[in-house]
Amino acid sequence: MNEILFNILICFLAGMGAGLGTGFAGLSAATVISPMLFTFLGVPSYDAIGIALASDVLASAVSARIYAKNKCLDIKNGLVMMAGVLSMTVVASWLSSFVESRTLGSFSVVMTLFLGVKFLVFPVASTRKAMAGESRAVRFFKSLVCGMAIGLVCGFFGAGGGMMKLFVLTMVLGYELKTAVGTSVFIMTFSAFTGAFSHFLISQPSQLDLLAMCIVFTLLWAQIGAKIAAKAETLTLNRIVGAILTILGVSMLLVTYL
Repeated sequence: MNEILFNILICFLAGMGAGLGTGFAGLSAATVISPMLFTFLGVPSYDAIGIALASDVLASAVSARIYAKNKCLDIKNGLVMMAGVLSMTVVASWLSSFVESRTLGSFSVVMTLFLGVKFLVFPVASTRKAMAGESRAVRFFKSLVCGMAIGLVCGFFGAGGGMMKLFVLTMVLGYELKTAVGTSVFIMTFSAFTGAFSHFLISQPSQLDLLAMCIVFTLLWAQIGAKIAAKAETLTLNRIVGAILTILGVSMLLVTYL
């Protein structure tokens, strides 16, 4: 009984952190869920990444819908990046099955802490405009190459894809923050689905109870986060998400190495 309650608690906290991260700033749910399942429940990191990616699908789709309602979603220009992301996610997911479980899990834990500190110290509070006179060919090339790099990270490590998309959309392609987040979660809906499908095609999910709980909790908190983000100040969003990820990252490092 205690074990069941503990599993529910961890899935709830993982879903809350992942959902708020997705809704607030377009972070991949895998940034939170995979290291938490790996660290606190001993789930093999490859399985944890699959669960996290599956949780990402509905959470990202719902968040994208909310951002679209608030006119903060650029579908047209996100499609090119999506092509690059999807082309590499399946390949990277397959490659990750050959990497030692602890290597993937440890990377996810460090990435969680790194992203949290970055949001607190260097918040994404402003964007720079796209370079004047930049040709469509150059913009296409940037989107495709950056999308392929993001797909490698998303499929291989199961973490960092959302943050990388946010960085690329704001700093490279010149999006304002909320539109960047909306476009990021739109792309993430499809990249997460592709990654989850390829993961489970290679290795069938063995812990369906954890999978179901993570999907439900992440979906719930993603809706809450996206609705708040549509009205909140940008700096406030950075501080909240940064605090959540920093606390989770420190906690998981303590559990893992102490």
